[in-house]
Amino acid sequence: MSRIGNNPVAIPEGVTVEVKENIVTVKGKLGELTQEFSNVAIEVEDGNVLVTRPSDSKEDKSKHGLYRSLVFNMIEGVSKGWTKELELVGVGYRASNQGNKLDLALGFSHNIVIAVAPEVKVETISEKGKNPIVKLTSHDKQLVGQVAAKIRSFRQPEPYKGKGVKFVGEELRRKAGKTA
Repeated sequence: MSRIGNNPVAIPEGVTVEVKENIVTVKGKLGELTQEFSNVAIEVEDGNVLVTRPSDSKEDKSKHGLYRSLVFNMIEGVSKGWTKELELVGVGYRASNQGNKLDLALGFSHNIVIAVAPEVKVETISEKGKNPIVKLTSHDKQLVGQVAAKIRSFRQPEPYKGKGVKFVGEELRRKAGKTA
């Protein structure tokens, strides 16, 4: 059984953590994040955040680890930030961006234009002879993952040729084609 909730979360320099009633607020150089919590107690003591649970019930144990992980992700986000990279695999697949508008050519009759949340920075990398890459960066891990999943959902990788939008480093399960 995991005991991740018992580990303290170290607070790096330049990051402040405030706990008021049932809301924890984390501020850092990259931004500010807030999170509501219940069934646990969160305290800030000498440079560490401690999450404790009132009892050993199943619900309290699960929320203990959950809120410890969420606080850790918030602290990492406001100090270092989170990045996801998507690779467009396929002939004629292209990506470009103007500010926070992402323009994707994924083999449909029209290009897909997405207005990405202002908290997420979008960068497109196109090199000759390599697949285009869309790089998403933000201080909010959940938002980066949500935007990346939305982009991936437009053209998920197929198992025969591997064409589609995939995460950089993602291993796809490939199938053999027809045999004559």
